[in-house]
Amino acid sequence: MNDRRLRKIVIVGGGTAGWMAAAALSVVVRPKNCEIILIESDEIGTVGVGEATIPPIMLFNRLLELDENDFIRNTQGTFKLGIQFVDWLRPGHSYMHPFGRYGGDFEAVPFHQHWLRLNAAGEPTHLDAYSLTATAALSGRFDRPPANANPIFATYSYAYQFDASLYARYLRGHAERRGVRRVEGKIVEVRQRADDGFIDNVLLARGEEIAADFFIDCSGFRGLLIEQTLKTGYEDWSNWLPCDRAAAVPCENAGPPQPYTRSTARSAGWQWRIPLQHRIGNGYVYQSTMISDDEAAATLLANLDGKPRAEPRFLRFTAGRRRKAWNKNCLSLGLAGGFLEPLESTSIHLVQTGITRLLTLFPDRDFDPTTIDEYNRRAAFEYEGVRDFLVLHYNATERDDTPFWSYCRHMEQPESLKRKVEFFRRHGRLSLHPSELFRDASWLAVLLGQGITPDRYDPLADSSDLPAVRVALANLRTTIRELVGRMPSQSDYIARFCRAKT
Repeated sequence: MNDRRLRKIVIVGGGTAGWMAAAALSVVVRPKNCEIILIESDEIGTVGVGEATIPPIMLFNRLLELDENDFIRNTQGTFKLGIQFVDWLRPGHSYMHPFGRYGGDFEAVPFHQHWLRLNAAGEPTHLDAYSLTATAALSGRFDRPPANANPIFATYSYAYQFDASLYARYLRGHAERRGVRRVEGKIVEVRQRADDGFIDNVLLARGEEIAADFFIDCSGFRGLLIEQTLKTGYEDWSNWLPCDRAAAVPCENAGPPQPYTRSTARSAGWQWRIPLQHRIGNGYVYQSTMISDDEAAATLLANLDGKPRAEPRFLRFTAGRRRKAWNKNCLSLGLAGGFLEPLESTSIHLVQTGITRLLTLFPDRDFDPTTIDEYNRRAAFEYEGVRDFLVLHYNATERDDTPFWSYCRHMEQPESLKRKVEFFRRHGRLSLHPSELFRDASWLAVLLGQGITPDRYDPLADSSDLPAVRVALANLRTTIRELVGRMPSQSDYIARFCRAKT
């Protein structure tokens, strides 16, 4: 049998996406079997605003065999237990999207159905009281699940907040130690094979020609290979996600960092706040026809917790994705593959799953089209699922106080989202595909947080003895309060285990 293995992979572009790909390939593919080269130019900057993550990143770090304390230390990181949404439903209202689950199912009925039943019986409690993660987040506390932990820790989960540029640098060191070769240079020409249009090689400004079997495009919004060369096309979702610009600025810390990201609705979009050890990352994502860049920058600067450490930096984007994430012998990752605003911290995750999907469907030099089609089908499904979850935040609102929010409130939902929302309204049930990124607890947090209240609860909940349910839920609230009360503050935890070197 002929050896059809890939002999050489070229990654175009560094930054978070490029070095994540390089680090993962260095572990799984191994440069001794297949040469891995990453080309990046110091002349070309990276976006570097993807500073918040979701829990699956722990799987990626585990693949790379990273030490968590060392990783946090080297990226100026903090721990993240969820996202707080302020003023999204209406001004003055806030809710938490915590990581992990609420309570625990019992008697074959989802936990939240028992909670809905108690509310219907005139005994309302806040759903966050049944989340160990939400309670810890709002208390400013953090701990890793201890050995022999209370079973409720099975519902607890966390992610990270870190400096994206430091993360890329950290992964670069990891990848280079395993044999990835970095080439400094600016690509001035991309050459294709005459017979099939596959990418053959790239030409650097200094005249060096670099050929490969497989190319990974991490060149950012411009999509040097996937779009400028292969003309793959872009699916525009700005009718559902109308924001098209962002202003980003770091500021000085103001007090201990909180173990969660905050998203605050503004007149023409929303503002992020990501607390790190050495600073706070901030940004205003907005619709540029409804507010000027100067007004957006002024709003952002007026709502910082500390002194700004730079001038606001502006980014332009169009929400959507490439029509094909993988075209011929080129795979796009990160901004080269699409953009979904960081409302739910999915930017780095979509890079991670793109890499994981590649490793699951890894090609040989024949580039089987059925493999490529399957990759693209799965990628499209994931992007559309994240899109719907983001649209829910905008569309399910009581706000009508600005042109932006009026548009969002009255826009037509994607059919796939409309079905989920209507299904939940009836009996509080959730309809999710097993491979969707956001699971029951996430949809529950945002549906309820955005004011969508079920008409009724699941009738099966009535099979449980109401006094027993009442006692079980009361005991759960007590257990959570006691466990959180024994946790250290996040600041104390970081100081003990993973404080960054100054």
